[in-house]
Amino acid sequence: MTDPGIVWLVAREASSLPEPTRWLGPTEVEVLAALSRPWRRADWLLGRFAAKEALRAVVDEPPAPERFEILAASDGAPEAWLDGERLPWVISLSHRDGVAICAVAPAGVALGCDLERVEPRSAAFVEDYFTAAERDRIVNTPNEGRDALVNALWAAKEAALKALRTGLRRDTRSVEVTHVGEGEGWRALRVEDGIGARAFGGLFRLDGGRVVTVLGDPPVLDVRAIDTSPG
Repeated sequence: MTDPGIVWLVAREASSLPEPTRWLGPTEVEVLAALSRPWRRADWLLGRFAAKEALRAVVDEPPAPERFEILAASDGAPEAWLDGERLPWVISLSHRDGVAICAVAPAGVALGCDLERVEPRSAAFVEDYFTAAERDRIVNTPNEGRDALVNALWAAKEAALKALRTGLRRDTRSVEVTHVGEGEGWRALRVEDGIGARAFGGLFRLDGGRVVTVLGDPPVLDVRAIDTSPG
């Protein structure tokens, strides 16, 4: 499971979340206690649970989940630890509407994932956050496919900014989606960084009214779902 072109993906719903005291590490317990807003606590817990499920599926001899800790680095990006030592894996998290995803890849991959709902976006949103070329692509898309495209582009931009470890602190127009594949299932995409002259390749799919996107540098060539359900 160390091919940099392969990313492993876990999705989890809030209804699957067990009691936190059963799987949080000591530092995570402290972080949780400092989160006062219920929605923030719920998202944080769901993301950590998905990450631990993913890591337990890819490491040899998976340990108890509380031995993993998913902690924020100084730039805010999540990092995976086991018994106080950094793991040779990179992770990316996203959550929306009670669902979280975690992508896992070998160390050295600049990795980003994003989960979005396919929903209408305003003209002002498109004007403010998309490049001229992206806006042209949207305008030239038939109405019935426009919402899916807008949200696919947005998810790709968010994933690229996560891979750059900046998130939305950076102008979303500084990265541009230059390729969006057609067809069914996982489709190719490419995002170029206008500041660092870097490119990210990956895959996205429309799934149950949502867009799931995973990309990286080196490019993500294959996304493999991890089934950690009992039995």
